[in-house]
Amino acid sequence: MRKILMTKGTTKNLYEGVEANTGILSFEDDCHKQSDSKIKSVRGKGILTNRISAHLMTCLEAIGLPTHFQKSLNMREQQVRLLDPLPFVVRVRNVAAGSLVTRLGLDEGTVLPRPILEFAFKKEPGVYSVITDDHILAFQWADPYELEELVTMAYRANDYMNGMFTAIGVRLVDFTVEIGRLWGPHGELYLMVMDELSPDTMRLWDVRTNEKFYGHDSESKMIEAYQEIAIRLGIIPREGLVRGDGFNEKLAANLDDIENILANDKSRKIRSINKTPPRKGSSRT
Repeated sequence: MRKILMTKGTTKNLYEGVEANTGILSFEDDCHKQSDSKIKSVRGKGILTNRISAHLMTCLEAIGLPTHFQKSLNMREQQVRLLDPLPFVVRVRNVAAGSLVTRLGLDEGTVLPRPILEFAFKKEPGVYSVITDDHILAFQWADPYELEELVTMAYRANDYMNGMFTAIGVRLVDFTVEIGRLWGPHGELYLMVMDELSPDTMRLWDVRTNEKFYGHDSESKMIEAYQEIAIRLGIIPREGLVRGDGFNEKLAANLDDIENILANDKSRKIRSINKTPPRKGSSRT
């Protein structure tokens, strides 16, 4: 059966799902650098990002943070809820890196006094402009209720993932998360984490050596870095999926039924945010 493409991205494609109000998120082997307009293919990357994202989404669900993830379909695809995405992303920084170093004149690797939350408007795929909560409220991209909730969600996700990565010897330098709206049949409003959580959307460094576990600077090291993260998380065997030019198709195929405990959890609940008024001044960060 031919899938109907809904949205084509730089590293993922979204297709219509078989079930109502669902989509199929397909993780491709493409990698994209903002400094290079060319999109390159790195064999096995999509399998690793799908695997890592499914795992992290499931972990967030386990602590009560709702996500769009429903179940894994195969080694590259997962079924997700269709949400109305907010036009901006939320970025949480724990260590000075990337544009923060340039903007504030900080030394790369400086541990920040506290986690810093930023908003960035999505101008086009992969291109963002830093904005404030005043922009969000003035242009009605979100209301005060939503703003308070998504800030809480981002900080909570950071607290959890920080601890999880520290336990495996990895420093969570920063990450970017997208939030989407889900409307209930009676006007209820839910906010959920969407898109993906993987080394494509975060900076991960080795705690001991400060080695960078992402391929933004070198595609040739991408698979090695992403695979090491998956191994440390315990979601692929130590032998890995890729060795040199070889690819372990048998092992990849055995990962088809992954992270589906969540899909079978009938007690899974989501909480509407439009019941409690925001606390005074809570939209400021």
